[in-house]
Amino acid sequence: MRPPAFIKRLFAPAAKTGSKPDRHTRRTVALCHALLSERGEASGAVLAREALAAYRMLSGPALTAFFDALAEEFSPDPEAVGEAADAYRQDASQANLIRLQRVVEPPRQELLRRLNLANGGTAALVEMRRRLLRDLKAQPHWAGIDADMDHLLGSWFNRGFLSLQRIDWRTPALVLEKLMQYEAVHEIQGWRDLRRRLESDRRCFAFFHPALPDEPIIFIEVALTKGMSEQVQPLLDPDSPVVDPASADTAVFYSITNCQEGLRGISFGNFLIKQVAEDLGREFPRLKTFATLSPIPGFGKWLADTAATHAELAEFAGALAEADWIQRAGPGTRLRTELMRLCAYYLQHAKHDGEPADAVARFHLGNGARMERLNWLADSSKPGMAHSAGLMANYVYRLKDVERNHEVYANKHLVVASPGLALLARESLLARPAAKRK
Repeated sequence: MRPPAFIKRLFAPAAKTGSKPDRHTRRTVALCHALLSERGEASGAVLAREALAAYRMLSGPALTAFFDALAEEFSPDPEAVGEAADAYRQDASQANLIRLQRVVEPPRQELLRRLNLANGGTAALVEMRRRLLRDLKAQPHWAGIDADMDHLLGSWFNRGFLSLQRIDWRTPALVLEKLMQYEAVHEIQGWRDLRRRLESDRRCFAFFHPALPDEPIIFIEVALTKGMSEQVQPLLDPDSPVVDPASADTAVFYSITNCQEGLRGISFGNFLIKQVAEDLGREFPRLKTFATLSPIPGFGKWLADTAATHAELAEFAGALAEADWIQRAGPGTRLRTELMRLCAYYLQHAKHDGEPADAVARFHLGNGARMERLNWLADSSKPGMAHSAGLMANYVYRLKDVERNHEVYANKHLVVASPGLALLARESLLARPAAKRK
């Protein structure tokens, strides 16, 4: 009897030109084939642990070769798919449908499920997808692997499996350290800064998964204030006075961070914002407004790119490159007025594949928020000035309108904006020629 293919791969001698990474790759792939065999069903946890241990040793060309093998050797059999599809086309019975579903599912999905049997398997697969995504654009034939991982991780990290936990100064130091490490919007400048963000007039909440108990999946930072904040620096100031949270009428979401790159594309933020708003509303009945103070990361680049084809914008894009531009952009100046109008136009009308070009806008609009207001010099940090000339946006979450706004955006990609912000966009230089043509 001929030995199974994975046994031949496991013990095959290396080619004369083979390198050490090649041998590691072959062994890892062979263990994956073994895990999918009948033997793998009987001793899955042991083989899964061995396969993941071998995988962790891969890097560089060896890792690329491993993903190539996943794409080539663990995909559906085209002939079997064709036969099952023909059978279902001729007889659309449930039996033929079930057969088609079985042969269409890539063996990769079962492999990933079995790898998850190992202790720490879920964390290892999240990390595997992070490494895959890093080179996916350069390796488009890996798209099937990503689709399989996205499908499975989306099921495993379903909202029903996530627990919402408040982060405060009593939270274990291991988790607090990770908050400082992961914070991607407003860098946390050490323990003193973190402690201020966790005082009584602040809140921090995170989603956790039982398979990653010490790893926040996503977290949100909230300031309890009087009125909707126009600037972020006062919220971040570690020396700012602590106010009585019971006197607040507004919850300002000023930072939302997805912590796990391997879970990119799996939506958590909408659930997080809605649940936090509901929990805060119960804790503080005086809260009437739930709003963000959000960055506009793409505005500066969009303005520079657009000015290359619209001469009337050149002076404004050029002004931002000058060191003293902020001194020349006082209240009522043309520079300040037009920058505000152009930013409003960018948020509402600049598109990428039919959706708003700004990633933060896509996120909040998709969650059912309304684009409410632009704020001048709201973020005077170096990144804030470089990315958006210091401008920030308020998005408002009115719980009674969230579902309706979400449907409007999801079905038609319409931007729900306040009348004032819509007027700013209509007055921009880019909108005026279109208005004249009408």
